Amino acid sequence: MVHVTAVKYVKDKIIWLSFDNGASGEVDLSDHLIGPVFEPLKDTEKFSAVSFNEEIETVVWPNGADFAPEFLHDLLRNQAKGKRTA
Repeated sequence: MVHVTAVKYVKDKIIWLSFDNGASGEVDLSDHLIGPVFEPLKDTEKFSAVSFNEEIETVVWPNGADFAPEFLHDLLRNQAKGKRTA
């Protein structure tokens, strides 16, 4: 099981993440803000309030939204593959 170790807001709907397995990089979440808990995060100011929660070892927002670290790790890997082949 992989865990987030740090997060930084980059721009728009992009965050930089690091994981406990050494992986790190930027993740674009713009296509993944679906559902009532994520709707407020479509506002860039609210999205930029992202933080790291040590207890659950993933990213969270003040409204209670979060993403599973495994999902974020897979997204990082898949988005990185897409950039290399573009």
